[in-house]
Amino acid sequence: MYEIITYEVDDGEINGVAVGKKINKPVDMVYKTLVARWDKSIYVFVIPVAEELDLKKAAKASGEKRLEMVAVKDLLKETGYIRGGCSPIGMKKIYPTYIDKRAALLEKIIVSGGKIGFQIELSPNDLVGVVNAKYVDLIK
Repeated sequence: MYEIITYEVDDGEINGVAVGKKINKPVDMVYKTLVARWDKSIYVFVIPVAEELDLKKAAKASGEKRLEMVAVKDLLKETGYIRGGCSPIGMKKIYPTYIDKRAALLEKIIVSGGKIGFQIELSPNDLVGVVNAKYVDLIK
C-alpha cells in the first residue's frame, strides 16, 4: 500500500529537507536515493535526506573496496532519472539496493516518485520487497 504525494516546484526548492516541509511530514521520514559505482557496477542507497552517505559503509555493504558517487550528468543514462527525481523504484535496470537500517524502525517512509514534485509514502518493508533491498548502516 502506498500514497502519492505531490508538491510545488516553482520555487526551485527540491532538496529533501525542503520537500519534507512542503509536504508537512517529519524530515526523518523523507529519504533520498543516491547512486554510486565502482568500475562497471552500480549500487543504489536510500538514506534520510538530512544525513550523508558514508561511502566506506556503502562499499562494505556492496562488497566493493570503494565506491564513488555517479556524476549528475550520468544519472539519467544509468537510472532513467534526473537529480531531484531519482527513485529507488523503477530504474532502467535492477541494481543492488541498500536502505539505511533506521528506516526499519519507521512505520512509513517517503521516497521520490521518479519525477520532481512527486513523492511516494510507503512502508519501508514494502520498499525492501519491491526493490529487493537490504537494510544496512549507511550514514555517517
